[in-house]
Amino acid sequence: MSKEILEATRQFAESYAKRTNTFFCSDRAVTAYVLEGLAKNKKELGAPLCPCRYYDDKEEEVAASFWNCPCLPMRERKECHCMLFLTSDNSYTSKSQELSFEELENLLKC
Repeated sequence: MSKEILEATRQFAESYAKRTNTFFCSDRAVTAYVLEGLAKNKKELGAPLCPCRYYDDKEEEVAASFWNCPCLPMRERKECHCMLFLTSDNSYTSKSQELSFEELENLLKC
């Protein structure tokens, strides 16, 4: 995994959470693995396709952009299937909108 793409994905997620007043999951490993999946799809497909869904044709889904992060349900209703961006009333939410690159790397080593 490219550290540059992973770091850019992490920075995007922090910025988007702050801009939308959403928060990361209380289980930091969930956040780490979703970020890793987004970064992998960005590298392989050219777009941060939601890593938590099954696609028959990933390239077709990227072109449609419905499931590119932030996906349409997130943009329209603040509904994140991946639990990356949670509203404050969600029972799995933390109060954090930040995850350091060091913590992200440590979580991904487990």
